[in-house]
Amino acid sequence: MNNNSTPPDRPVLRLDRTDRIILNALLKNAATPYTEIAGLIPVSDATVHVRMKKMHQAGLISGSRLLVDYRRIGYDLIAFVGIYLEKGSDYTEVIRLLKAIPELVEAHYVTGAYSIFGKIVCRNTDQLRAILNTRIQTISGVHRTETTLSLENPIERFLELSDETATTTPPGAGVQVST
Repeated sequence: MNNNSTPPDRPVLRLDRTDRIILNALLKNAATPYTEIAGLIPVSDATVHVRMKKMHQAGLISGSRLLVDYRRIGYDLIAFVGIYLEKGSDYTEVIRLLKAIPELVEAHYVTGAYSIFGKIVCRNTDQLRAILNTRIQTISGVHRTETTLSLENPIERFLELSDETATTTPPGAGVQVST
């Protein structure tokens, strides 16, 4: 899972232009063949393979994901739930129990009004009510919840890596660890 800050044991990685082009191509479509990506740079497909292997080993990337339009299979409702904890020390146990709810597809430990902010994908309001009333609000340590329904998702994108958005290295250097 991703974190919003870099832990001390995971230093910031520095990417060169080639790394950024490879990542951007795969962020747009994870099924893009390495030969096609190689033609964008231009380098050999073996170079793309080596760069990807280095980024995997450095912990920059892991796995790949499909984007599923859940509405096409009857999951028409997206809700965001703010979860108030009784006390901060309940966080670890509450998260452990929330992980057992498959419809809760994201959870973030946040500042502000809530302790945890989650995203639920479900079929309808009846299913949402059941998830909230019988699965989330019954967890020991959950004080209360607030729910917001999504009416539309007009922006969903990845962060395109550019010279302005990425810590960079000299051309050809590839993935490097910043100390």
